Amino acid sequence: MIGPFMTETVTRIRSGAPTRDAYGNDVEGPAEEVTISGCAVLPPSGQTAPTVELTAGRDQVVIARVLFAPAGTDLRPTDRIRHAGRVYEVDGEPSPYPGQLAHIEANLKAVNG
Repeated sequence: MIGPFMTETVTRIRSGAPTRDAYGNDVEGPAEEVTISGCAVLPPSGQTAPTVELTAGRDQVVIARVLFAPAGTDLRPTDRIRHAGRVYEVDGEPSPYPGQLAHIEANLKAVNG
């Protein structure tokens, strides 16, 4: 029963076509942003708080979420998602789910520190 909960709007951020810099190197083109309505962004099942890791003497906070997007949404593993003021990376390959409650699921990850 996912449909009634998919009321949020997110922004998909995708790197634009590569361009060349002044030295002839390929660089990322300007980011393209697309608004996606009818989504839900929730913590992974069973997770209630961010993960804190100590890495090279500093704290690193990893925040994981799961994006539920409408069926047919164009999502790639290289995309980023902006939701509630935070930018997440798509973590892995988004998965389509067919059937009566058809949707796309994608794991999201934000790392601070």
